[in-house]
Amino acid sequence: MDMRPEPFEPPAPVPRTVPPSKLEIIRTVFRNPLELWGEPSYTLPWIMTSFFGERTLIVNDPGLIKHVLVDNAANYKMAVVRQLVLRPILRDGLLTAEGAVWKRSRKAVAPIFTPRHARGFARQMLAQSQRYAGKYDGADGQVFDIGNDMTELAFAILSDTLFSGEIVSSSGHFADDVDELLHRMGRVDPMDLLRAPPWVPRLTRFGGRKVMEKFRRIVRDTMELRLSRMKDGADAAPGDFLTLLLKQMGPDGLTMEEVEDNILTFIGAGHETTARALAWTLYCVAGSPHIRDAMEAEIDAVLATGADPVEWLDRMPHTRAAFEEALRLYPPAPSINRAAIADDSWTNEAGETVEIPKDVTILIMPWTLHRHQLYWEKPRAFMPERFLPENRDRIHRFQFLPFGAGPRICIGATFAMQEAVIALAVLMQRYRFDVTGETAPWPVQRLTTQPSNGLPMRVTARPPASSTS
Repeated sequence: MDMRPEPFEPPAPVPRTVPPSKLEIIRTVFRNPLELWGEPSYTLPWIMTSFFGERTLIVNDPGLIKHVLVDNAANYKMAVVRQLVLRPILRDGLLTAEGAVWKRSRKAVAPIFTPRHARGFARQMLAQSQRYAGKYDGADGQVFDIGNDMTELAFAILSDTLFSGEIVSSSGHFADDVDELLHRMGRVDPMDLLRAPPWVPRLTRFGGRKVMEKFRRIVRDTMELRLSRMKDGADAAPGDFLTLLLKQMGPDGLTMEEVEDNILTFIGAGHETTARALAWTLYCVAGSPHIRDAMEAEIDAVLATGADPVEWLDRMPHTRAAFEEALRLYPPAPSINRAAIADDSWTNEAGETVEIPKDVTILIMPWTLHRHQLYWEKPRAFMPERFLPENRDRIHRFQFLPFGAGPRICIGATFAMQEAVIALAVLMQRYRFDVTGETAPWPVQRLTTQPSNGLPMRVTARPPASSTS
């Protein structure tokens, strides 16, 4: 008999059963695109539909996803709407650049994000996590906004590891600044849906110009400080991500503007994805006491051995699985958009063929894919055991896409996974995070999947490991 408790189902929109009108589509996309999708998006392998007069292929089949993102990736460019939303923020950063600019940026950034290099950041990640955990010292049931806190923690880790702590920011409210930036700038405007050119004003983004300029100013000041140190000699500046990027400037390398765009990408968006996933993990774990017990026992056991933090990712399978399950339910990047450059087709093992006409928009949505009834048992439930080592081979490589896939896969995936496990281990060794009567997060899509209404949680110190049940 299966004695497992019924798994926790965290909040999410219920699939629509009635197609929305065009006006309702506009309203929903502006308010929260996650609420737009109907039952077919969660039950069918692919759907050819029309979206504001444009043919759109919604893709959930892992084999077809592999075809689009890997096997024939050269035939698929970034979709227009995606670029209209992201380029005003990131311009030619790694997430939005295309063609030769993207190749230059990828080549410049890749060396520092190799798995071997990323592992070298483990001790800094540990130190920053321990330092931040001190915020909760003496906590005895006080309530903190864990969404904001994880943004601050992830920023501290990114600042120390990639920028050697030299991001020039006078703001004491960085998490609030990020929230405002993404609230104002990271949402779809009605003019985007109509494919209006970039010079047409987006009324919804007027309020974001001030905070956008603030972030740009931080980046420029940070660059100028580092450049002045680099002029003082080879040993005057640390050999980190920032120095590496600045050394790539030149006639055959990156322009000053491209360096600025990439730094902004990592400051504004690079840490935001991990921060949101950490917060969702703590929330989901709070609703799953048996999972929390297993994680605490694992964390206590590994830390008691004095294991180097570089080993924690491999030695804490329950902690890693909980984070990956949170990534499944609340993927930081909930949609991947492409457009076909030329006619294409794909045939599955059953002989069914999908015709992909030139210029058709491709929507690959981790949000619906990760909750799809064809590929997941109890898709709305928080069940980290799916990702334990003995079960991982049941998950198709292209049915779980928290970091994308193909040539444009997230370059910081290893960095993010290591950071998350270290941060969770430090926090959960010392504290428990529980929901309150005011904890009512609702997932909304901006640039990332964010908890609307904040994420207030009650923090209490854990008893010593030896007396923990």
